[in-house]
Amino acid sequence: MSKICPLFSGSSGNSTYIGTKNGGILIDAGASMKRISDALSLAGGDIGEITAVAVTHEHSDHIMGLKTLLNKTGAKLITSEETAETLANMDKIPAKTEVILLDANTADICGIGVSRFATSHDCKGSSGYVLNLPDGKKVSVCTDLGVITDSVRTAITGSDLVLLESNHDVEMLKRGPYPPYLKVRILSENGHISNNVCAGELPLLLKNGTTRFILGHLSRQNNTPMLAKSCAEASLMDCLAQNGKDYILTVARPDRNGVTVI
Repeated sequence: MSKICPLFSGSSGNSTYIGTKNGGILIDAGASMKRISDALSLAGGDIGEITAVAVTHEHSDHIMGLKTLLNKTGAKLITSEETAETLANMDKIPAKTEVILLDANTADICGIGVSRFATSHDCKGSSGYVLNLPDGKKVSVCTDLGVITDSVRTAITGSDLVLLESNHDVEMLKRGPYPPYLKVRILSENGHISNNVCAGELPLLLKNGTTRFILGHLSRQNNTPMLAKSCAEASLMDCLAQNGKDYILTVARPDRNGVTVI
């Protein structure tokens, strides 16, 4: 069996663990190495089993512990060419690190097939990832995007499990304390998707075989787990599907999340 756990999820840090009997992969390293190591232990993993880190983009909440983790573990770095160039300019890649650049190709990491798809965010080369696990299961991790494009939809369709961004409630964001420029950024096609946009994608995913959903990257200021979950469940209820019966849906907290076995 394989397992997935959002070790950290949100604007304060992001890192998701996918583990099999042959090793583990992290999607992003947006916390210190110590915090990642401690969180991995709580999830039943070990920092020593991490063989690669797939980075979605260069924002600090996704790469805070990257350089130390790569240096200490010898893990490979997987990312887009544009993100790799940015990370190198930021001095975030140790000289000894093997860098795997993904475009249309797939990398084989400890028996896991890793492929990337482009996401619409306010940086060049932003990525989401699809992982084809040794047991035949497919997992997709898709956060930090302002719009779900046809290419994103194609990439994640058919997944057994999808971790999808459900960043904000639009009305909370509009009425909230953020300055106008930040509200505009978040609501743009290069920002973050709302509860409603996320929820609107779930019925099609369910129809095509996804039975496990994790809602991630929730804003602490402009969302609540209850709002995100209720919005998603309402959308799935429109196609007569019930949480716990036809699918399992959970909401990722900033940290200390449970492990999902698939």
